[in-house]
Amino acid sequence: MSSTSQFSTLYSAEQIQKKVKDLGAKITKDFKGKAPEMLCILKGASFFYADLIREINLPLSCNFFGISSYSGTKSTGNIKITLDLISSVKDKDIIVVEDIVDTGLSLEFIIDYLKSKKAKSIKVVSLLYKPGQIKVKNINVDYYAFELTNQFVIGYGLDYNEAWRELPFIAQMNSLN
Repeated sequence: MSSTSQFSTLYSAEQIQKKVKDLGAKITKDFKGKAPEMLCILKGASFFYADLIREINLPLSCNFFGISSYSGTKSTGNIKITLDLISSVKDKDIIVVEDIVDTGLSLEFIIDYLKSKKAKSIKVVSLLYKPGQIKVKNINVDYYAFELTNQFVIGYGLDYNEAWRELPFIAQMNSLN
């Protein structure tokens, strides 16, 4: 685990890429004979999404949806759409690609929204998952790379006030000053 005074590396770029490759293989197997639509939840999932879709050996389509619920290090619980769906999800098998499932409130909002738009099926893949932080019932994360407790993390698309997304690894913040 490498570190600086600001953060400590939790998962290296190599560890992330191995997990992404494994997830891609599992999704390829589970969706054999289908052509799912991969829904990137912006902005945080963009790095994970780009790497993951290249590891899925299926015909697929891409879609994007932007929401915001964080202020600093905490989820506000107040979700706003920052970018609506690029194309219709009606009658499509959707795989939601998230950066992190923390409280589950954002994911619940996304799933309800996709159901209202008549998606055929909805599965969820997340880079990071905090099962101990979930505040809503009936949230299912079908695939995830890493499980966390309550760390605040940055890198590989995840940010702190829009900083640190570009890091090729995932790190825990040591200090927020």
